[in-house]
Amino acid sequence: MPPTTLALIAIVFFAAGLVKGVSGMGLPTVVMALLGATLSPLTAASLATLPTFLTNVWQLVSGGSLGPLLRRFGLMLTLTFAATLAATTLIVTLDARQITTVLGLVLTLYAAYGLAARPFSLSPRWERRLAPASGLVTGAITGATGAAVVPLVPFLQSLNLSKDDLVQTLGLSFTVSSLALTLGLALQGALQLDLGLLSLAATVPAVLGVVAGQALRRRISQTLFRKVFFVAIALLGLEMATRVLRAG
Repeated sequence: MPPTTLALIAIVFFAAGLVKGVSGMGLPTVVMALLGATLSPLTAASLATLPTFLTNVWQLVSGGSLGPLLRRFGLMLTLTFAATLAATTLIVTLDARQITTVLGLVLTLYAAYGLAARPFSLSPRWERRLAPASGLVTGAITGATGAAVVPLVPFLQSLNLSKDDLVQTLGLSFTVSSLALTLGLALQGALQLDLGLLSLAATVPAVLGVVAGQALRRRISQTLFRKVFFVAIALLGLEMATRVLRAG
Protein backbone atom coordinates (compact mmCIF):
# COMPACT_ATOMS: atom_id res chain seq x y z
CA MET A 1 0.00 0.00 0.00
CA PRO A 2 1.23 3.54 -0.71
CA PRO A 3 2.27 5.70 2.26
CA THR A 4 -0.80 7.91 1.87
CA THR A 5 -3.09 4.88 2.27
CA LEU A 6 -1.14 3.68 5.32
CA ALA A 7 -1.42 7.15 6.86
CA LEU A 8 -5.16 7.17 6.15
CA ILE A 9 -5.55 3.77 7.84
CA ALA A 10 -3.74 5.03 10.95
CA ILE A 11 -5.91 8.17 11.12
CA VAL A 12 -9.12 6.20 10.60
CA PHE A 13 -8.29 3.68 13.32
CA PHE A 14 -7.38 6.47 15.75
CA ALA A 15 -10.68 8.22 14.99
CA ALA A 16 -12.58 4.93 15.38
CA GLY A 17 -10.85 4.26 18.70
CA LEU A 18 -11.68 7.80 19.84
CA VAL A 19 -15.38 7.18 19.14
CA LYS A 20 -15.23 3.85 20.96
CA GLY A 21 -13.47 5.41 23.93
CA VAL A 22 -16.19 8.04 24.29
CA SER A 23 -19.25 5.92 23.53
CA GLY A 24 -18.20 2.31 24.12
CA MET A 25 -18.98 1.32 20.52
CA GLY A 26 -18.46 2.23 16.89
CA LEU A 27 -14.92 1.09 16.03
CA PRO A 28 -15.73 -1.30 13.14
CA THR A 29 -18.62 0.92 12.04
CA VAL A 30 -16.38 3.97 11.68
CA VAL A 31 -13.62 1.92 10.04
CA MET A 32 -15.97 0.39 7.46
CA ALA A 33 -17.55 3.77 6.75
CA LEU A 34 -14.36 5.83 6.44
CA LEU A 35 -12.26 3.28 4.57
CA GLY A 36 -15.12 2.36 2.24
CA ALA A 37 -14.13 4.98 -0.33
CA THR A 38 -10.53 3.72 -0.52
CA LEU A 39 -10.55 -0.02 0.19
CA SER A 40 -12.95 -2.85 -0.55
CA PRO A 41 -15.34 -3.87 2.28
CA LEU A 42 -13.55 -7.21 2.53
CA THR A 43 -10.15 -5.54 2.94
CA ALA A 44 -11.52 -3.08 5.50
CA ALA A 45 -13.15 -5.93 7.45
CA SER A 46 -9.88 -7.90 7.43
CA LEU A 47 -7.95 -4.89 8.71
CA ALA A 48 -10.48 -4.33 11.49
CA THR A 49 -10.37 -7.88 12.89
CA LEU A 50 -7.54 -7.55 15.42
CA PRO A 51 -8.17 -3.94 16.58
CA THR A 52 -11.88 -4.71 16.99
CA PHE A 53 -11.31 -7.95 18.89
CA LEU A 54 -8.60 -6.61 21.21
CA THR A 55 -10.40 -3.37 22.10
CA ASN A 56 -13.64 -5.27 22.68
CA VAL A 57 -11.93 -7.74 25.01
CA TRP A 58 -10.44 -4.76 26.87
CA GLN A 59 -13.92 -3.28 27.18
CA LEU A 60 -15.38 -6.66 28.13
CA VAL A 61 -13.04 -7.33 31.05
CA SER A 62 -13.33 -3.79 32.43
CA GLY A 63 -16.63 -4.54 34.18
CA GLY A 64 -17.52 -6.86 37.02
CA SER A 65 -20.74 -8.46 35.80
CA LEU A 66 -19.53 -10.90 33.16
CA GLY A 67 -21.20 -13.98 34.66
CA PRO A 68 -24.68 -12.49 35.11
CA LEU A 69 -24.54 -10.85 31.69
CA LEU A 70 -23.56 -14.12 30.02
CA ARG A 71 -26.49 -15.86 31.66
CA ARG A 72 -28.88 -13.07 30.72
CA PHE A 73 -27.80 -12.70 27.10
CA GLY A 74 -26.42 -16.16 26.37
CA LEU A 75 -29.08 -17.12 23.82
CA MET A 76 -28.86 -13.79 21.99
CA LEU A 77 -25.06 -14.04 21.81
CA THR A 78 -25.20 -17.63 20.56
CA LEU A 79 -27.61 -16.67 17.78
CA THR A 80 -25.50 -13.61 16.93
CA PHE A 81 -22.45 -15.82 16.55
CA ALA A 82 -24.26 -18.41 14.41
CA ALA A 83 -25.92 -15.83 12.14
CA THR A 84 -22.70 -13.86 11.67
CA LEU A 85 -20.81 -17.03 10.81
CA ALA A 86 -23.43 -18.04 8.25
CA ALA A 87 -23.78 -14.58 6.71
CA THR A 88 -20.07 -14.07 6.02
CA THR A 89 -20.77 -15.77 2.68
CA LEU A 90 -22.49 -12.51 1.70
CA ILE A 91 -19.51 -10.23 2.30
CA VAL A 92 -17.43 -12.68 0.25
CA THR A 93 -19.82 -13.28 -2.66
CA LEU A 94 -21.65 -9.96 -3.04
CA ASP A 95 -20.25 -7.22 -5.23
CA ALA A 96 -18.36 -4.58 -3.25
CA ARG A 97 -20.73 -1.91 -4.53
CA GLN A 98 -23.72 -3.85 -3.22
CA ILE A 99 -22.13 -4.25 0.21
CA THR A 100 -21.26 -0.55 0.32
CA THR A 101 -24.83 0.40 -0.57
CA VAL A 102 -26.34 -1.92 2.05
CA LEU A 103 -23.91 -0.72 4.73
CA GLY A 104 -24.69 2.89 3.81
CA LEU A 105 -28.42 2.27 4.21
CA VAL A 106 -27.89 0.49 7.55
CA LEU A 107 -25.75 3.35 8.89
CA THR A 108 -28.23 5.97 7.69
CA LEU A 109 -31.17 4.21 9.36
CA TYR A 110 -29.16 3.73 12.56
CA ALA A 111 -28.19 7.41 12.63
CA ALA A 112 -31.76 8.51 11.90
CA TYR A 113 -32.99 6.41 14.79
CA GLY A 114 -30.30 7.80 17.09
CA LEU A 115 -31.17 11.39 16.20
CA ALA A 116 -34.96 11.13 16.09
CA ALA A 117 -36.14 8.36 18.35
CA ARG A 118 -37.03 8.98 21.94
CA PRO A 119 -35.54 6.55 24.46
CA PHE A 120 -37.87 3.65 25.15
CA SER A 121 -37.86 0.81 27.64
CA LEU A 122 -38.63 -2.86 27.18
CA SER A 123 -40.11 -4.99 29.94
CA PRO A 124 -38.39 -8.27 30.88
CA ARG A 125 -41.10 -10.16 28.99
CA TRP A 126 -40.41 -8.27 25.76
CA GLU A 127 -36.67 -8.59 26.33
CA ARG A 128 -37.01 -12.40 26.35
CA ARG A 129 -39.15 -12.32 23.21
CA LEU A 130 -37.00 -9.93 21.19
CA ALA A 131 -33.50 -10.99 22.27
CA PRO A 132 -33.33 -13.99 19.87
CA ALA A 133 -34.51 -11.90 16.91
CA SER A 134 -32.03 -9.17 17.81
CA GLY A 135 -29.21 -11.71 17.81
CA LEU A 136 -30.21 -13.24 14.47
CA VAL A 137 -30.72 -9.95 12.61
CA THR A 138 -27.58 -8.37 14.06
CA GLY A 139 -25.58 -11.42 13.05
CA ALA A 140 -26.95 -11.38 9.51
CA ILE A 141 -26.11 -7.69 9.07
CA THR A 142 -22.68 -8.13 10.65
CA GLY A 143 -21.78 -11.01 8.38
CA ALA A 144 -22.91 -9.10 5.29
CA THR A 145 -21.40 -5.69 6.06
CA GLY A 146 -18.80 -6.10 8.83
CA ALA A 147 -20.63 -3.66 11.16
CA ALA A 148 -22.52 -4.88 14.24
CA VAL A 149 -24.80 -2.04 15.29
CA VAL A 150 -28.39 -2.72 14.20
CA PRO A 151 -30.59 -3.76 15.90
CA LEU A 152 -28.22 -4.73 18.72
CA VAL A 153 -27.38 -1.26 20.05
CA PRO A 154 -30.97 0.12 20.16
CA PHE A 155 -32.13 -3.15 21.73
CA LEU A 156 -29.54 -3.05 24.53
CA GLN A 157 -30.14 0.65 25.11
CA SER A 158 -33.84 -0.08 25.73
CA LEU A 159 -33.17 -2.47 28.64
CA ASN A 160 -32.36 0.14 31.29
CA LEU A 161 -28.95 -1.37 31.99
CA SER A 162 -26.59 0.57 34.20
CA LYS A 163 -23.92 2.51 32.33
CA ASP A 164 -21.21 0.01 33.30
CA ASP A 165 -23.34 -3.02 32.42
CA LEU A 166 -24.30 -1.50 29.08
CA VAL A 167 -20.66 -0.83 28.16
CA GLN A 168 -19.64 -4.33 29.23
CA THR A 169 -22.55 -5.95 27.35
CA LEU A 170 -21.64 -4.02 24.22
CA GLY A 171 -18.06 -5.22 24.58
CA LEU A 172 -19.26 -8.79 25.05
CA SER A 173 -21.58 -8.62 22.04
CA PHE A 174 -18.98 -7.03 19.78
CA THR A 175 -16.38 -9.60 20.86
CA VAL A 176 -18.71 -12.42 19.85
CA SER A 177 -19.49 -10.71 16.52
CA SER A 178 -15.84 -10.04 15.69
CA LEU A 179 -14.86 -13.62 16.52
CA ALA A 180 -17.62 -15.01 14.33
CA LEU A 181 -16.77 -12.66 11.46
CA THR A 182 -13.08 -13.57 11.62
CA LEU A 183 -13.84 -17.29 11.77
CA GLY A 184 -16.36 -17.00 8.94
CA LEU A 185 -13.91 -15.18 6.69
CA ALA A 186 -11.26 -17.79 7.48
CA LEU A 187 -13.62 -20.68 6.68
CA GLN A 188 -14.56 -18.97 3.41
CA GLY A 189 -10.88 -18.66 2.57
CA ALA A 190 -11.39 -14.91 2.33
CA LEU A 191 -9.46 -13.66 5.37
CA GLN A 192 -6.63 -11.68 3.89
CA LEU A 193 -3.81 -13.03 6.04
CA ASP A 194 -1.26 -10.87 4.26
CA LEU A 195 -2.95 -7.96 6.04
CA GLY A 196 -2.36 -9.56 9.44
CA LEU A 197 0.67 -7.47 10.34
CA LEU A 198 -1.07 -4.31 9.15
CA SER A 199 -4.15 -5.21 11.20
CA LEU A 200 -1.92 -5.74 14.24
CA ALA A 201 -0.19 -2.41 13.58
CA ALA A 202 -3.59 -0.70 13.28
CA THR A 203 -4.27 -1.78 16.86
CA VAL A 204 -1.78 0.83 18.08
CA PRO A 205 -3.65 3.94 16.82
CA ALA A 206 -6.95 2.27 17.75
CA VAL A 207 -5.85 1.79 21.37
CA LEU A 208 -4.42 5.31 21.52
CA GLY A 209 -7.78 6.56 20.25
CA VAL A 210 -9.66 4.59 22.90
CA VAL A 211 -7.46 6.03 25.66
CA ALA A 212 -7.94 9.55 24.30
CA GLY A 213 -11.70 8.96 24.00
CA GLN A 214 -11.98 7.74 27.57
CA ALA A 215 -10.24 10.91 28.76
CA LEU A 216 -12.42 13.03 26.50
CA ARG A 217 -15.58 11.35 27.79
CA ARG A 218 -15.10 13.02 31.17
CA ARG A 219 -14.78 16.48 29.61
CA ILE A 220 -17.48 16.75 26.93
CA SER A 221 -21.25 16.70 26.91
CA GLN A 222 -22.50 13.22 26.07
CA THR A 223 -25.58 14.77 24.46
CA LEU A 224 -23.48 16.94 22.16
CA PHE A 225 -21.16 14.07 21.28
CA ARG A 226 -24.13 11.82 20.53
CA LYS A 227 -25.59 14.37 18.11
CA VAL A 228 -22.26 14.99 16.36
CA PHE A 229 -21.62 11.25 16.14
CA PHE A 230 -25.00 10.43 14.61
CA VAL A 231 -24.88 13.35 12.16
CA ALA A 232 -21.46 12.19 10.98
CA ILE A 233 -22.67 8.58 10.65
CA ALA A 234 -25.74 9.76 8.72
CA LEU A 235 -23.62 11.76 6.27
CA LEU A 236 -21.23 8.85 5.78
CA GLY A 237 -24.13 6.44 5.34
CA LEU A 238 -25.82 8.63 2.74
CA GLU A 239 -22.55 9.05 0.85
CA MET A 240 -22.02 5.27 0.79
CA ALA A 241 -25.64 4.48 -0.13
CA THR A 242 -25.62 6.87 -3.08
CA ARG A 243 -22.06 6.22 -4.28
CA VAL A 244 -23.14 3.73 -6.95
CA LEU A 245 -25.79 6.14 -8.28
CA ARG A 246 -23.32 9.02 -8.45
CA ALA A 247 -20.76 6.81 -10.21
CA GLY A 248 -23.30 6.28 -12.96
